[in-house]
Amino acid sequence: MTPLVWRPAGPDAVLLEVDDTASALALARGLRTSGAARDVVSGARTVLLSGLLLSREEIGALAEAGAASTDWPSPAPLERIEVVWDGADLDWVAHRWGLTVQAAIARLESVELVSAFCGFAPGFAYLSGLADGWAVPRLARPRTKVPAGSVAVADRWCGIYPRSSPGGWRLLGHTTAVLWDADRSTPALLAPGTRVRLCGAS
Repeated sequence: MTPLVWRPAGPDAVLLEVDDTASALALARGLRTSGAARDVVSGARTVLLSGLLLSREEIGALAEAGAASTDWPSPAPLERIEVVWDGADLDWVAHRWGLTVQAAIARLESVELVSAFCGFAPGFAYLSGLADGWAVPRLARPRTKVPAGSVAVADRWCGIYPRSSPGGWRLLGHTTAVLWDADRSTPALLAPGTRVRLCGAS
């Protein structure tokens, strides 16, 4: 891992910039376990520490040790999401990939995704794991309404809309999984670090 880039983010917070999404996830897990701050939030290539409980030197030492260690906490347990592959853009994405629809579905079901960070709406997880060559552009004009549970891709991310909302991602199918429930102990089903497998609905 290259040296961390530190950005002030308020009187008691700092934003750490790292190489990639995997580094951000690993760093965030380690710093949560180490009690570096009251709140640790990972992004695509950043980790936000709010309410610092350790010094910059201590945090830097933890990050450096974690980059060379395999002992930091492993990702959360695997979450299997059953999908009905009936999305409006599935044919388009398959053609973009140079595959049949069934081959495109098989590709999606073969990959273990990881929730890198949440944003856009409560419970919306940005799922990493799609190969660079699988990137697809967003719609030129977003839909005004995407149904809740829609499974979609954009660029190299996969996501599931937790509620009905506007959206410009390519729709592949839908799931009945509840992505956000404020009454659960962990409201977000796909909290950062969660491993995700998409599978055909039985």
